[in-house]
Amino acid sequence: MIGPVSLQSISNVGCGSTKLCFSQPTNCDPSTSSNCFFMSARLLTPPESGVQYELSGPAQGYVAFGWSDDQMMGQDDIYLCGLNSTGAVDVQRAFSVGHTAPTVQPKGAISDIQTSNQNGVLACTFTSKNAIFTSSNFSFTSNQLFYLLLAYGPSSNGIIMKHQNDYSSSQRMALTSSAVVQRDGKQQMIRAHGCLMLLAWMTLCPVGMMVARYLRRSSQVQMFGKDLWFVIHVSVMSFTVATTIIAFILAFSYLGGWEYGIHPVLGCLVLCLALIQPILALMRCAPQHPRRFLFNWAHFVIAVSLKLLAVAAVFTGMDMMDSSGDGWLMKVLGGFAGWEALLLILMELQARWRSAADGSSPVEPDKLSCLQVGRDVLLVALFLTGNLAFLIALLVGIGQAVHY
Repeated sequence: MIGPVSLQSISNVGCGSTKLCFSQPTNCDPSTSSNCFFMSARLLTPPESGVQYELSGPAQGYVAFGWSDDQMMGQDDIYLCGLNSTGAVDVQRAFSVGHTAPTVQPKGAISDIQTSNQNGVLACTFTSKNAIFTSSNFSFTSNQLFYLLLAYGPSSNGIIMKHQNDYSSSQRMALTSSAVVQRDGKQQMIRAHGCLMLLAWMTLCPVGMMVARYLRRSSQVQMFGKDLWFVIHVSVMSFTVATTIIAFILAFSYLGGWEYGIHPVLGCLVLCLALIQPILALMRCAPQHPRRFLFNWAHFVIAVSLKLLAVAAVFTGMDMMDSSGDGWLMKVLGGFAGWEALLLILMELQARWRSAADGSSPVEPDKLSCLQVGRDVLLVALFLTGNLAFLIALLVGIGQAVHY
């Protein structure tokens, strides 16, 4: 039986004393704030049995919570308060497998359902006698420990879509624990990972590659006894490798181990090749050595392969983080990659045209006129202007995104 529920009847009264509560923002009261995502669980005492749940939040499609063995989506027992195909609010039960959309399950032993939709705030209360079913548990043991997940997102004709944001508890909780659950702060670690990888491989890396390939002819300036282009190239690429290492550590710290999927594999390949490049550079022979061409080709092939793998890793990672309904982050990233490709093509054409005009190598050092140097610098400046615009937009998007 489904009946109406008043938003004022769901509140944080009793949190920490008679019921387990999880909210975002922390300690918000759904009875007084329309911007409060809230869930509570109260273990009923005899002669009653089961768990009484409260769930509410401002959402366009659904608000949900889940019991989980970890702090990420996958193998979770989920309850949703959302709009069904007729536009009415209903309670659903689901189970998630991996990073795919949860599969709706029969309600089972759920009773006393009350729902409402007031000013865009969805609210549901219900009692469940269902066992909690995760990858490691299939029981109703009240002292079993689980992480709590809280999420919300849109839906279409009653079908839930990718969540816009989610939150996880900082530690495992039991149904018998009448506590106010604290949100886990590790979400910032995966955001920092994404920001660092984006900075390293979509901004620093192309700058280092452009300087080495196209500006070596334009620079006759020395620094520390080396050509300026070489000092810039080594500095930028060293910073790229260091940033990648930090990002890799953040990802593993967030996950607590290995996670299966194409993105982690690409990330490991990027890290390995990124470490190989400077090692080869330190072992290179002199420029006049007869076998120097072997290093040149190896350095070039690894660099191109590394760049392609890194871009693929960034795209797969951004897809996991893009919680916008229209894939806004992925579209901006596509424009970012397109801008970089366009400027690289223009710089290559400029180098080839100049080579054909004076019969020199398109990339080897040579004396150039001020006009020729100005063209190279202008293209690099144009690249950086567009690059920074895309980079800032994506960094802001990552700050608002969630790891799926």
